[in-house]
Amino acid sequence: MERTLKGKIALVAGATRGAGRGIAVALGEAGATVYCTGRSTRAARSEYDRPETIEETAERVTAAGGTGIAVAVDHLDSDAVAALVARIDAEQGRLDLLVNDIWGGEKLIQWEQNIWEHDLEAGLHMLELGVKTHLITSHHALGLLSRKPGGLVVEVTDGTKEFNGSHYRVSTFYDLAKNAALRMAFTLAHELKAHGCAAVVVSPGWLRSEMMLENYGVTEDNWQSSPEEDGHFAAISESPRFVGRAISALAADPEVLSRSGGSFSSGGLAREYGFTDLDGSAPDCWRYMDEVQGAGLPANGAGYR
Repeated sequence: MERTLKGKIALVAGATRGAGRGIAVALGEAGATVYCTGRSTRAARSEYDRPETIEETAERVTAAGGTGIAVAVDHLDSDAVAALVARIDAEQGRLDLLVNDIWGGEKLIQWEQNIWEHDLEAGLHMLELGVKTHLITSHHALGLLSRKPGGLVVEVTDGTKEFNGSHYRVSTFYDLAKNAALRMAFTLAHELKAHGCAAVVVSPGWLRSEMMLENYGVTEDNWQSSPEEDGHFAAISESPRFVGRAISALAADPEVLSRSGGSFSSGGLAREYGFTDLDGSAPDCWRYMDEVQGAGLPANGAGYR
């Protein structure tokens, strides 16, 4: 990979696993220094109780060609986020890229549950994890990012503006959490414009996260042999690195300000910038979701990756 982000300072908030890890490592491929934050460390696990850690993510960033720095942060803790930003300022004197990927709500999801039937505490916590954390992080980090023109904020969500605007997404709580990021990118773009900085929202497609691979009983080496009955996962899923390369391409684009406020997908950006996933393909999940899976057609990735 070209070192298009060499000398750039990035913060990937929520870099422990999944999309956040893929984004951090892709930024490392491009030569960036990446602060990798999250709650799961080698010393203590978060409520997820999973093995992935921010230290491992940071090591992968460095191995990819960048500089990975792991910092344990709970992004619901305003003081902890303020201390993180103060550390970045003290060590680097700048922040070029903020990726708000914080989530952590998978275990709270109750599929197709009406709001009056959904567990209220779980739903509200989902909004805390997916919205409040992004607000706290932006509040503390954007003063540093906006000091110099050219900074970029990327909100990471599930679904593009076009797709989410016409589809019910899982439940009222989940729908609100994922659509809030779309609006947040729009409002941040307005507030950053005078400082010559941009804000966008990016969605991965059907992500082969650690949890998703475990769910299907496959690995990144044999995901195409998934036992899923309808075959759509094998037809269109993407690795976490793919959305990372999408964000890396945006961060390296000198004209990114012209995209400020926009909503993009990893597959759509791949068509524009020409990057690929780890297997050399370029899956266009959201178009597939509408034209194949949503239309009730048999799984067939031809023309979509």
